[in-house]
Amino acid sequence: MIVKTKKYKLESGTYIKLALKNVLKQQWWVFLIALAICAGYLWIPNMWWLIGAGIALVLYVLFWLIQFAGVTQLEQTKMLFEKLAYEINSQQILVKLNAKQGMPIKWDQIKKANVAKDHFVLVVNKAQLIHLPYKIFNNDNDRKFVESILKRKGLIKS
Repeated sequence: MIVKTKKYKLESGTYIKLALKNVLKQQWWVFLIALAICAGYLWIPNMWWLIGAGIALVLYVLFWLIQFAGVTQLEQTKMLFEKLAYEINSQQILVKLNAKQGMPIKWDQIKKANVAKDHFVLVVNKAQLIHLPYKIFNNDNDRKFVESILKRKGLIKS
């Protein structure tokens, strides 16, 4: 079975939010480092430990925010932010710019997937992700079929 979706344009704000959330989930241990720096307050009671850890954490998040905002401006990634349609089957995802131009993405290129209440997010790497809101599917069976493929491929838990 092939699931054909409606055309959808990923907005840059949505991309930045999803990509930042993904990186912060992957690199959760950075918050432990900030907490360890804050623990220096127990050794030498000084507010600079807390201020320094806070500044470092803000700079870390700001670094990734700037990276993802920059991706939206690059010529190489312009295609991510155009109106695209998707054809999804159990072998691949075909990302279609129009009827003649498209790019296949094999399922083994997808590192992980997230299911939210109103969308799927397929993570290719830190900077590339595929956002599939439920509204682009033609019916509920298409969405359930994609979800079953993600479960079979081991990208989401049952």
